[in-house]
Amino acid sequence: MDSREHSSQNGHVFVYITASGMEEAERISKALIQERLVACTNIIDDVSALFWWDGEVQSEKEVVLVAKTRSDAFERLTGRVKELHSYECPCIIGMPIVMGNPDYLAWIDEEVRPDSAR
Repeated sequence: MDSREHSSQNGHVFVYITASGMEEAERISKALIQERLVACTNIIDDVSALFWWDGEVQSEKEVVLVAKTRSDAFERLTGRVKELHSYECPCIIGMPIVMGNPDYLAWIDEEVRPDSAR
């Protein structure tokens, strides 16, 4: 089976989330991992964000949290991030993983358990 077949059968998702700072990103990341909603996160500090908000262009420093999970965990992940996040409208974007190392994708399958306890 090639990596594309493995990913499409299991619905792996690359999730892009922005946070107000490192503390918030780490808190959200730890919760998602402990609750088995994601297998792994990466945190990228000091990202410049430009965006429309309240009728004008805003500029802020943010932190990006990248998570790897399965599509069947995305809805619960989104709800949990919204509970933990300081933003009124947090950026939570899921992008399908169309190809990947089959061993890594299998590891995601083993570690993500969206129906486990919280």
